[in-house]
Amino acid sequence: MKDRLENIRERIKIAAVGCGRNPETIRFVAVSKTVSVERVRRAIEAGVTILGENYIQEAQEKIRILSSYPVSWHFIGHLQTNKAKYVVRLFDLIHSVDSLRLAQEINKQAGKLNKVQKILIQVNIGEENSKSGVYLKDAERLIREISHLQNLSVRGLMAVPPYYSDPEKVRTYFAAIRELRDQIKKENITNISMDELSMGMTGDFEVAIEEGSTLIRIGTAIFGKRN
Repeated sequence: MKDRLENIRERIKIAAVGCGRNPETIRFVAVSKTVSVERVRRAIEAGVTILGENYIQEAQEKIRILSSYPVSWHFIGHLQTNKAKYVVRLFDLIHSVDSLRLAQEINKQAGKLNKVQKILIQVNIGEENSKSGVYLKDAERLIREISHLQNLSVRGLMAVPPYYSDPEKVRTYFAAIRELRDQIKKENITNISMDELSMGMTGDFEVAIEEGSTLIRIGTAIFGKRN
């Protein structure tokens, strides 16, 4: 596990330095869905500091058992409105907010806990029917609507581009997300900060870093292939 993490850190460093970025500005989220608690524990003990989960019930158990470890838990899966109350209790950052209705429910549940919930807006950059997310053209409007919700803090954008075996083919999608981030940043919308770009996975994270990613989501390169 330590060797795998060192390999990822080295690849992040090479990609960052190669495009003139500080490697310290890029973090990786270890995607631990379907991974056993014991393997997650070993990953934490080997140096993982951020865990990403897709399924609430599975995450609840892991977070309870591993509560003594000082790690940050991120929710990266599709979120249904009726599950918002659980996610707000469990997670530091929600990557996958894609509608005003969902944002309003998260805001309501966060208010009950006196919490300001950090979120990212998920953009369906390839406009794929199989994926969640707001379309690029609608993202700024959604962000402006969410900006009025007092118990939410929008921290940036998240995207999962269409899959290609050649990482270079996703570069234009990552660049489009970065350009959207920069455009929204210039608008200086109250209660909105655009510091985070969650994009890039095991197969394409170097390209994502070159295009501005601050959070890369790594599963296979840490935990191996899933069953």
